[in-house]
Amino acid sequence: MTRNEQSQAELIRRISGVDTKKCMKCGKCSASCPALDSMDLKPHQFVSYVDRGEIEPLLHSKSLWKCLSCFACVERCPRDVKPAKLIEAARLLVIREQGGNYLLPDEVPQLLDPDLPQQLLASAFRKYGK
Repeated sequence: MTRNEQSQAELIRRISGVDTKKCMKCGKCSASCPALDSMDLKPHQFVSYVDRGEIEPLLHSKSLWKCLSCFACVERCPRDVKPAKLIEAARLLVIREQGGNYLLPDEVPQLLDPDLPQQLLASAFRKYGK
């Protein structure tokens, strides 16, 4: 773990307001995730990575952008760890480093699927509009 990763982990904890030490690694957050099948890193793994300060794998993970921000993981966590908030904070870190948005507004319509839930669209605006 590099010094940069340590500072990034601390920044993610500060942005999210999450205490990763509270996680007991029960996996309920991942079990309740509707996007689990499309994720390369599961919500409980995000918590573990941030706790250990291993940030680079998170910043390059597809899961960062696959998370629906539905907060099902937050609701199921018996220790109130809030994995979705960690994912959102890591996403913001990437966006800030890129100096812009992950997707341009003109790119969104071609990615829409009529079968997607409306909550996903609201979540996408929150993700990509900051």
